Amino acid sequence: MTPEPLWTPPADVRETTRIGRFADWLERTRGLRFDDYAALHRWSVADLDGFWSAVVEHFGITFTTPPRAVLGRREMPGAEWFPGAELNYARHALRNPFHDEVAVVAHSQTRPPVELTWAELRDRVARARAGLVRLGVGRGDRVVAFAPNIPETLIAFLATASLGAVWASCAPEFGARSVVDRFAQVEPVVLLAVPGYVHGGKHVDRRDAVADLRAGLPGLRHVVEIPYGDGAIPDAVGWAELLAGPGPLDFEPVPFAHPLYVLFSSGTTGKPKAIVHGHGGITVEHTKNHALSWDLGPGDRFQWFTTTAWMLWNSLVSGLLVGASVVLVDGNPVHPDPGWQWRLADETGATTMGASPGWLMACRAKGLRPGEELELRRLRQIGVAGSPLPAEAYHWVRGQFGDRVLLNNGSGGTDICTAMVQGSAWQPVWAGEISGPTLGVECAAFDVRGRPVVGELGELVITRPVPSMPVRFWGDAEPTDPASRYHRTYFDAYPGVWRHGDWARFRETGSCVITGRSDATLNRGGVRLGTAEFYAVVEELPEVDDSLVVHLEDPAGGSGELLLFVQLADGAVLDDALRARVADVLRSALSPRHVPDRITAVPAVPRNRTGKKLELPVKKILLGAAVDDVAGRDALADPTSLDVFEELS
Repeated sequence: MTPEPLWTPPADVRETTRIGRFADWLERTRGLRFDDYAALHRWSVADLDGFWSAVVEHFGITFTTPPRAVLGRREMPGAEWFPGAELNYARHALRNPFHDEVAVVAHSQTRPPVELTWAELRDRVARARAGLVRLGVGRGDRVVAFAPNIPETLIAFLATASLGAVWASCAPEFGARSVVDRFAQVEPVVLLAVPGYVHGGKHVDRRDAVADLRAGLPGLRHVVEIPYGDGAIPDAVGWAELLAGPGPLDFEPVPFAHPLYVLFSSGTTGKPKAIVHGHGGITVEHTKNHALSWDLGPGDRFQWFTTTAWMLWNSLVSGLLVGASVVLVDGNPVHPDPGWQWRLADETGATTMGASPGWLMACRAKGLRPGEELELRRLRQIGVAGSPLPAEAYHWVRGQFGDRVLLNNGSGGTDICTAMVQGSAWQPVWAGEISGPTLGVECAAFDVRGRPVVGELGELVITRPVPSMPVRFWGDAEPTDPASRYHRTYFDAYPGVWRHGDWARFRETGSCVITGRSDATLNRGGVRLGTAEFYAVVEELPEVDDSLVVHLEDPAGGSGELLLFVQLADGAVLDDALRARVADVLRSALSPRHVPDRITAVPAVPRNRTGKKLELPVKKILLGAAVDDVAGRDALADPTSLDVFEELS
């Protein structure tokens, strides 16, 4: 029996939303009638040429040189999108007709708020572009930033893209070793950096880290200092000097797959992968996603707390592609309290705001009432990404905002720099579930034999190409080479099918639940158990703030050992009574297979800087691996959080 949805699309969805207007446009111009999202999605994956050409035409994506086709080579890996086409991402980000309207709103705990109009943003991008040219930067050169989510970082990125140069960034809270592990792979010629920043009221000096980056990146020609925080970076080009000379706002036409930026994987399970995304794939995919899933367009304000090391920063700045204003936020996300982000959304007039599952659950636990205490009159949608979202958060958001705000949970990641599964204004929402695959993305859950399954856990896969699949890994062999790291990462399990690395369970409705990384999934007695299911139950106990579960298999074929680690709330004690309560609630809510063999208290649950729990590194450490061999400490939210597991091993 299908449960009742928690939220349903409004009756006037076709008139009031961008996805509805897109559906009407398809009917008027192409004679295609779709009465619901499911029908539109079926067409979008059955006719890739028709769907993606419609996205390009409807949203006015322009090619300096037109393509010979929509999709040339169709096999994965190596699918060829819009062969022969040339374009530039930055041209599309800055092409709208607005002048005096606000394009960028920036709030920071380091300095007062900043606003830039579209005219000011274009002027500064043109000046930064001219400055980079004076520093010798040209097409194909790499420019990197050790900088927070502030306007200067956005300006430098757009200037870099306008030249056909390649961008990469890391947040300044990363340690120097972790940053060098990433940036050294792309051999940058220019580094932009801040001398410091303020986090939660404390000044953080990063000048020593910048010196270490200089030493670890021998190909650097110049360091550009962005004035932020206290102090100065010696022997650096000043930001004012970079922008001193005016220049034309030109855009270098580049092939569809020309590198736009390099994103790095978390580095918590090995050397960070340098994932190359192209101008065309990101321009087309983000335009589609932001307009049709997030319902963003001119007049909207897009706020999402993120650092420059997370793919959501790249998604955030792509709000410009659809003419929305972007709200850049830097600082401690819960300082001086978790309600700060709600107050900021109220002040900035955010229409779509992003949230991490952990932050939403913290707001719920603290008893916050943003829907009652603040106007948030323009807010239409709350996007969620980063890790599985418990059903309780859905009910909490519904209790705060009723039907007027859509909770849009999604899952995708750095690898494709977008969502694979997500919601939209034309899809129902079920508590604890993601509404379904996004337009143009054909997803499924595969069993071990490569067959799609419904109603049971399977590997999350993409069975047809998507424009924003990575162009390649930097320094890797060609993706079509079976020996390449790219091929081994995504295509070893199922030939010609992208394996994403998550466990998913789809329902007949198309909605799904992501239960955790497939390399960390538990298998007891031949039954797959998703880790997210454990956390949703255990972390509802008032004594437990956070938790992590791993399964140590028995090489002899036994059931192995299921270990649960809990981070206790203040004042709580892990005694026999609490252990029994944990076991009872898991047994009754899930099954006897979910009852752990051992429950251990730890000071902190290890997470990476985007909030994901490090189940696989913990498992490897407990099996005897050294911490530094399985996880870069600089990539952790708390660099000491793995120490206790090394002791336990």
